[in-house]
Amino acid sequence: VQLQASGGGLVQPGGSLRLSCAASGNIPRINIMAWYRQAPGKQRELVAGVDSGGSSNYADSVKGRFTISRENGKNTVYLQMTGLKLEDTAVYYCAVVGTDRNYWGQGTLVTVSS
Repeated sequence: VQLQASGGGLVQPGGSLRLSCAASGNIPRINIMAWYRQAPGKQRELVAGVDSGGSSNYADSVKGRFTISRENGKNTVYLQMTGLKLEDTAVYYCAVVGTDRNYWGQGTLVTVSS
């Protein structure tokens, strides 16, 4: 499984960004597509995940600001980020969570700075 993420960049506090991640290859039929992030000096954390039926969950820190969605036909997951804060600065990784293992993308850097 290969994952290609895009959409990161530099944005001011309060701004918005949209991340995209396209998966290809032998994708597990049952899966969750998710976004994780890792800030400097911190552990990687789950930001949001969505299953093939559209059910989603979010980290408390991003609820009400971020929206995850997916297009099953395109094996693509999106993360719409609004109201960005300085503490959202991190490398964002997309992932396919299968029943027996996870697959990771290469990461895209999001920098929130004035």
